[in-house]
Amino acid sequence: MDQKTADVNFDSLLRIFTVPEGPDSTLTQIEAKLSHNLNHFLREHIVAEEKPLREIEKDFSSPAIPEQPQFVSDHTQHLLDTLVSHSVHTSSPSFIGHMTSALPYFLMPLSKIMIALNQNLVKIETSKAFTPLERQVLGMLHRLIYGENDAFYSQWMHSANHSLGAFCSGGTIANITALWVARNNALKPQGSFGGVEKEGLFAAMMHHGYKGLAILVSERGHYSLKKAADVLGIGQKGLVAVKTDSNNRIVPSALKAKIAELKEQGIKPFAVVGVAGTTETGNIDPLRDIAEICAETDCHFHVDAAWGGATLMSNHHRHLLDGIELADSVTIDAHKQLYIPMGAGMVLFRSPEAMKSIEHHAQYILRKGSKDLGSHTLEGSRSGMAMLVYAAMHIISRPGYEMLIDQGIEKASYFANLIEQQPDFELISHPELCLLTYRYVPSHVKQALESATPEQQSKIHNLLNELTKFIQKRQRETGKSFVSRTQLNPIRWDERDTIVFRVVLANPLTTTLVLESVLEEQRLIATQVPSLMHKLEEQCAKVMKTSHA
Repeated sequence: MDQKTADVNFDSLLRIFTVPEGPDSTLTQIEAKLSHNLNHFLREHIVAEEKPLREIEKDFSSPAIPEQPQFVSDHTQHLLDTLVSHSVHTSSPSFIGHMTSALPYFLMPLSKIMIALNQNLVKIETSKAFTPLERQVLGMLHRLIYGENDAFYSQWMHSANHSLGAFCSGGTIANITALWVARNNALKPQGSFGGVEKEGLFAAMMHHGYKGLAILVSERGHYSLKKAADVLGIGQKGLVAVKTDSNNRIVPSALKAKIAELKEQGIKPFAVVGVAGTTETGNIDPLRDIAEICAETDCHFHVDAAWGGATLMSNHHRHLLDGIELADSVTIDAHKQLYIPMGAGMVLFRSPEAMKSIEHHAQYILRKGSKDLGSHTLEGSRSGMAMLVYAAMHIISRPGYEMLIDQGIEKASYFANLIEQQPDFELISHPELCLLTYRYVPSHVKQALESATPEQQSKIHNLLNELTKFIQKRQRETGKSFVSRTQLNPIRWDERDTIVFRVVLANPLTTTLVLESVLEEQRLIATQVPSLMHKLEEQCAKVMKTSHA
């Protein structure tokens, strides 16, 4: 056949489900290469320079479903040419801009087993052994956080009428689930009132005499919390930002004052979110202080530890999350520092009774008394991602995770020191975990900023923001390395909008030589925009002239 298309008949379709292709097929060769060395395979097939997205879109421009089938090997080659070659090499040692890292090689064959079994964790009759396995994984993470004794887990981990938490597709659903539980427990049934889950939000607020509901979080809270506020019906205005200090941590006194202010307005603050590893700067809120405030004010205390929760694996650094054991609920993403593929998030609850407030049943599924996991989850059908977490915790083990966590924090400290030693870079946020921010600032610009008036500083900062954006975008397009960027408001610079580079150093393959080369590349890129550099020179000259006058 000229186009190498297969015949459409039922027997050929059955072969797709039952008969693998021969050992020389493209798909078999790819599987062998992936299992042998995942990173080498990706380096071999992902192009170095980024193709413009508009060009890539041309490969995926047809909305028509094909009328002729293709052989698997032919289509696999098509995917290599159009999809794989222009994907993001997230496991590259120089990809340090996001919370996505290289994966352990053993996850490839295990993922194949998981997919082949195709278990649905919503219901025990579609998952069987996966149900107690997921419950055990939740128990393992629960114990990591809360440290209960063995008797506690013997009683509650496999209890049909209780749940220690839920697997989710990621931190967003985990946070929504935690705050859903908090809202329902705050507006629970009372006498003839059936609770918010039956009566609705408006009726619940009327019953309790509230003019509104609020969730409080620091100014560095993750954007998923806005989604949670929207989905739960309190509106994004119901997500109240609380002042942070110079280290991007929530200020406890400001939190207490804001709670009191809301109560005076007739608004019920039903939850406070402490952040353990902010997305932008990697800082950790004073969790113990927040827990005390929540206990005093009857607020659900949730910790968003999607990023930083894995730090509990390290006996050397778990003290950084002191107070997390007092939280009513905690979010952890396994697809971040537990090195599991997307998407594997979890939410854990201190009390096995907490999730009763969102419990749902149905006659054909999720019947009362069953151990079905779907009765306590927002999502229905779910894959068996718990199997990969279970396997990783056994194969890597806690001391193995401790080594990974420790080396990431040490690497961030090294990079921060390296940046501070450079005359033409400025460290913006010191790393608490393995995340930091910085920017490129030529030495003469640094000197000018120190002498500049507030108006002159603003002009220089605006030009530096443009320069940072240019360097970050060009570095990404070149494809040798990648850092992300974000906007902060450093107290040092009078809380001006400041565009900065953001790096996450969780990939164990990232070396100090890679980090040094990232800075060298950024220096080189800065020379590729002479017009912007000339404007900076002019502004600095004006500053020096003014200061000498």
